[in-house]
Amino acid sequence: MLPRMRWMSFALALVLTACTRPAPRAAEAGALVRSGNERLRAALEAAAIPDALAAAVLRAEDAFLPELLAILAERDGYQRLLVDKQHPLEPQQYVPPDLVELTNEGAFRIGRQGLLLRLPAAEALQEMAEEALKDGIVLVASSTYRSYEYQLEVYARNVRENGRDQADRESSRAGYSQHQTGLAVDFGSITDAYAGTPAGRWLSANAGRFGWSLSFPDGYEELTGYRWECWHYRYVGKPLARFIDAWFAGVQQYGLRFVYEWEGLSDGLEARP
Repeated sequence: MLPRMRWMSFALALVLTACTRPAPRAAEAGALVRSGNERLRAALEAAAIPDALAAAVLRAEDAFLPELLAILAERDGYQRLLVDKQHPLEPQQYVPPDLVELTNEGAFRIGRQGLLLRLPAAEALQEMAEEALKDGIVLVASSTYRSYEYQLEVYARNVRENGRDQADRESSRAGYSQHQTGLAVDFGSITDAYAGTPAGRWLSANAGRFGWSLSFPDGYEELTGYRWECWHYRYVGKPLARFIDAWFAGVQQYGLRFVYEWEGLSDGLEARP
């Protein structure tokens, strides 16, 4: 347990980071942590983190908590925003303010014209692609930002062609898609075969170093709600990517859900609905 004065400073820092969230959330003045360990246990439980991972975090909380606080201090709250089948964007018609068009003038290639990404993700993609080129790998961005309206069309088409059950395994409803954040990229062929290509293997081994995280890993469909997508990476930033890899076995959903629950715990330590 940290000394009292350290926890007073820690709690104050948590209040100061509230302004970095992407959408205002009610924050009671008394919503400070009574005990860091108590709040940590509550967040791990609410996020349904597996026992082995939770135990490792609790054993090393003095190392874990400063890393968490640094992530919460990042001004771009959308990089850590939980967006899944239960947690839509707010508003659902959200449009990122800093979208830029991708071109073939950089180190990566684009699958078609008109692809957009948020500026931080585009810069991170360029950095990653430059390193990939040193290893003889050319990264191809095939699908990036999708507007609310476009995602409506994508989901409806998948339902028509494959039925709702299969569509829900592979496609998001509008307002619930990581692509709408402007931080997600589908690479290459957008097929399972991509995992075995040189580019797919390179991304699997290196994407985290540049702030990218695989969103829907193999064997986690029950957790994420989506089947394995070896081509779908989300930019979460380097600190959060390291945090996910170090503490949550590289599973993005665990890391983002934990941060969501931590931020949502009130003074009474109730979990989010």
